[in-house]
Amino acid sequence: MDTTESLGYLKGLIDGLDLDENSKETKVFKAIVEVLENMNADLDDVYEELEAQTDVIDAIDADLAELEEDFYDDEDDWDDDEDFEEFEVECPNCGEIISVDEDTVMEGGIECPNCGENLEFEIEYDDDEE
Repeated sequence: MDTTESLGYLKGLIDGLDLDENSKETKVFKAIVEVLENMNADLDDVYEELEAQTDVIDAIDADLAELEEDFYDDEDDWDDDEDFEEFEVECPNCGEIISVDEDTVMEGGIECPNCGENLEFEIEYDDDEE
């Protein structure tokens, strides 16, 4: 049962009590129900606005996806570092293949995420590169 239905049910229960219309208790119950009805109407307005905003966001997302498709033909275009290299190393302890970037290699080592073995990297330069 949603909020509107619950409020209708509550009003029916109060009406079914056959309370004296002039009693203080009846006036309090009716005032409480009126406040709840106003809150329900406000929530309905919020939900409608939320749906409208969701539609706007979905439209913006679709437009952005179209622009990305037009201007970024390849996922590699997102990478600002054109010299970025990735290396795969095999842990001698557990055989896990680990991808590491150039910065990690330059730092000299990494801990194997699978077994915890400390992997050390040695950089060897060709005679031409020194």
